[in-house]
Amino acid sequence: MNVRKLDTFSGHRDCVYTLTGSNNPQQFFSSGGDGLVVRWDLHKPDLGELVAQVGASVYALAYDPTAGYLWIGHNFEGIQLVDPVRKAPVASSKLASAAIFDIQLVGDKALLALGDGVIIVMDVPTFAVQKHIKASHKSMRSLAYNPLTGDIAAGSSDYHLTLFDSEGFSLQKRLLAHNNSVFTVQYSPDGRFLLSAGRDAHLKVWDVNNNYELVQDIPAHLFAINHLTYSPDGKYFATCSMDKSVKVWDAVTFQLKKVIDRARHAGHGTSVNKLLWSAYNDLLVSCSDDRMVSVWEVQE
Repeated sequence: MNVRKLDTFSGHRDCVYTLTGSNNPQQFFSSGGDGLVVRWDLHKPDLGELVAQVGASVYALAYDPTAGYLWIGHNFEGIQLVDPVRKAPVASSKLASAAIFDIQLVGDKALLALGDGVIIVMDVPTFAVQKHIKASHKSMRSLAYNPLTGDIAAGSSDYHLTLFDSEGFSLQKRLLAHNNSVFTVQYSPDGRFLLSAGRDAHLKVWDVNNNYELVQDIPAHLFAINHLTYSPDGKYFATCSMDKSVKVWDAVTFQLKKVIDRARHAGHGTSVNKLLWSAYNDLLVSCSDDRMVSVWEVQE
């Protein structure tokens, strides 16, 4: 596997915490500690475009392709809906005084993972809160949806994975999954596996069809794993870590294929916080505490 750094997008004034795609596979959005929400074009790395500015750190972004709106999760300031074309706010809600760590759009519902242990369910068309689910006594950090089974997985700072159904949001199962906070959860594209990782630096693989039995426990990084994502074709997935590296893995064998770091590929100099694997030329995008967004070409 060959990896080549194509571009570095600079302009953020603080740590970059989150990335999300858009209707145009060439474009994506980033945000972080400076409260700036920036639209980037993979063709034009020097032409970042400010679409919103909020008064607090942003840990979570989600793009609604149906309405074309961007969901922005403020740190202690609730949720804001922005039209990135007009660069104008559409709606906002205080919701709670806790940070929003993740946003997942599932059909006409928006699921928000909050720092006070609550998952909020909002109706997307009306922007109304429909449900508060007290899922943990500690922070809810990550959410994932399995369209094949209808399961929703949530990772939290109480070391657990919590499974819900997406119809009535009833609790299905709780697993003591890790030795520390669970920062990221992701279902495989075929729906067979749930992957989880977090502060204990372990990557764990759970068999969805066998009552979420643990099938792999991989000491994948030196420090906390912040995020993981699959390639558009589902052949690979990538993890990123507080150890400053990005690692690419085989999605079938769970074998490590490539390490992307500062020494080998002029990678990030500090914690890598989020990944986006774009359908545009299969480019892998990473963001970091070093205030940079980097773009990687990953080829077999």
